[in-house]
Amino acid sequence: MNESHSLIKPPRLRAGDTVCAISLSSGAAGALPHRFEQGKRQLAEAFDLRIVEAPHARADDDWLYHNPEARADDLNWALLEPEVKGIVSVIGGDDSVRILPFVDHELIRTNPKVFMGFSDATVTLTAFRRAGVVAFHGPAVMTDLAENGGIRPFVLRSVRRTLFEAWTGPLEYATEWTEQFIDWRDPALLGRPRHFVPNEGPAWLQGEEAVEGPLVGGNIEVLEFLKGTRWWLDDEHWDGAVLCIETSEEAPSVEAVKRYLRNYGSQGVLDRVVALLLARPQHYTQRDRWRLHEGVTQVLAEFGRHDMPVVANLDFGHTSPQMVLPLGCQLRVDCSERTLVLLEPGVS
Repeated sequence: MNESHSLIKPPRLRAGDTVCAISLSSGAAGALPHRFEQGKRQLAEAFDLRIVEAPHARADDDWLYHNPEARADDLNWALLEPEVKGIVSVIGGDDSVRILPFVDHELIRTNPKVFMGFSDATVTLTAFRRAGVVAFHGPAVMTDLAENGGIRPFVLRSVRRTLFEAWTGPLEYATEWTEQFIDWRDPALLGRPRHFVPNEGPAWLQGEEAVEGPLVGGNIEVLEFLKGTRWWLDDEHWDGAVLCIETSEEAPSVEAVKRYLRNYGSQGVLDRVVALLLARPQHYTQRDRWRLHEGVTQVLAEFGRHDMPVVANLDFGHTSPQMVLPLGCQLRVDCSERTLVLLEPGVS
C-alpha cells in the first residue's frame, strides 16, 4: 500500500457541483426514503448542488451487510467519477470497517475529493487521513442535513465555510442544541421542528498554555475497531496532534471511555498529542457528563498529562447542530484566550 503523510487538500466545493450521497454501512436510506429525500433536497437547495446517489445508496441492511466489497466499490466509483466533486455519508452504521480490505488508499490520494461524515464514517475518514487527504468530520445526509424544518443556520455556516470558502478563524459555538428525536418513520413529522435548548458553551477542563496541531480522531467506539489493525494510524499522525473524540448514540459508559483512553495511553498516543477535544455526548445525564469530564482528566493524570489542554461540550459528533472539523488541518487551542482557532483551510 503506497501511503503519503503529506497533507493533500481536496478542491473546494462550488455552486452547481455534483455531490454523491453514499451508504457505507447502514441501509437507512432505503428503509426511510422520505428522510433521505429530505436530506438530499435540503442539501441541494442550501448550497446549489446536484445530488447523485452511489449505485447502492438505497440497498437494505441485509444486502449491504453481505456485500462489503460493493460498498467499497461505491466509494471507488465516486472517487473516479469526474462529475462527482464531493462525497457525503448518508448516515453511520456499525460495520464499515469491513470495507477496508477493498479500499484503495492510492485511489483516494490520487483523486482527492471532499468526504464528509461522522459516527461509523470514522472508518472512511481515517482511510482518507492514511492516504494523506484532509477528511471532514461533519453532518450526514440523514441527520443535520435532513433536519426537521430545514438545516440549522449553525450547520449551514460551518458547511459553507469549511467546504466552500476555504475559511480559517475562531471556531463558532452553537447557541442552542438538542438531542430530541422525532420519529423518522412518519413522513408527516418531517416538518415538525425539534425543541432546542440554550447551549452553555465549551467546558475548559484543564491546561494553561496555547498549543497547535493537526486535528485527528472521530468516534471513539469506531476507532476501537481499528486499533491493532493495519488500518490504524501510525505514530506520525499522532505526533503533535489535537485529538478530537465523540461518543455514539449508544452512550458508552464513563468507565468504557476511560478504558478506551487508557489504551491510547498504553500505546503512547497520549504522550504524542498536544490537546484533547471532547464532543457533547448524546444520552448522558448532566451527572454523566460531569463524571465523563472527571474520568477523562483522571486518565490523563495517570499518564502524566496534567498539562494537556482539554476542552469538552463541543458541537461535533452525535449532537445537533454539529460543526465540520477538517481532520488533518492545524488548530490552535488557546487556554488563556479560551479560543479554538482553525489555522489553515481544509480545501484548496
